[in-house]
Amino acid sequence: MITATRRSAPRPADPDAVVAAARAWLGTPYHDQASLKGVGCDCLGLARGVWRDVVGAEPVPVPPYSRDWGETNRREVLFEGAARALIAIPVESAGPGDMVLFRMRRGAIAKHVGILTASDRFVHSYDRLGVVEEPLTDAWRRRIAFAFRFPRPKRARRKNS
Repeated sequence: MITATRRSAPRPADPDAVVAAARAWLGTPYHDQASLKGVGCDCLGLARGVWRDVVGAEPVPVPPYSRDWGETNRREVLFEGAARALIAIPVESAGPGDMVLFRMRRGAIAKHVGILTASDRFVHSYDRLGVVEEPLTDAWRRRIAFAFRFPRPKRARRKNS
């Protein structure tokens, strides 16, 4: 008889580890579509770097993408990619260590990424500023469209000796 195996929901990573990893990128210059700590990154590159620091190897290669924050395409590409790799949570449940996606313009798709470091602060990479930590003002909070938790790294299986 074949029985179905039940996959348990992924467990979230330690939020303190995520916050520490995000803060380790502070001061990294802005560079579109890059992800090198201390050298350059954009907002997605920051999230990718935090993933590598906390979870491990990136799950899929990232295709080239547009910088256009006003993009009105109906397809939420950034959300779809995040939903495949991270743990989706309600926006109102987001807290330190969680990644949030922002809609930068009304009617546009989510195109900006930040990592919450406290209930009222976040780290992100911004054109001309690079990676900074700043207050999560009402203006930023209103733009949050989606929230996710980083998964805990999978343990390597032990080989029987």
